Amino acid sequence: MTLYMIGLGLHDKRDISVKGLEIVRSCAQVYLEAYTSVLQESVAELSEYFGVPIVPADRQMVEERFERQILPLASEEDIALLVVGDPLVATTHVGIYNEARSQGVA
Repeated sequence: MTLYMIGLGLHDKRDISVKGLEIVRSCAQVYLEAYTSVLQESVAELSEYFGVPIVPADRQMVEERFERQILPLASEEDIALLVVGDPLVATTHVGIYNEARSQGVA
């Protein structure tokens, strides 16, 4: 299965790419990294617009728990981590990406 790191653009819910939205709608679980940058939409608005439940991921979840609690799920089902802007700008996200690859998660 796959860990998708999807950039949401910089303004609002309509900035996600069509392909990104299709992936979000197909994932078993969707997390929103909600601390590096702030989107103009609430989590509830994103969930309603995207048509899926979204779990807010605070700094502690992303930096301390993601690799050991969430990443293992991506070896069993598709998981999305939504990031405002470019998902590979922050070193934390690059670290998650590298750890996923080292664990054999696409």
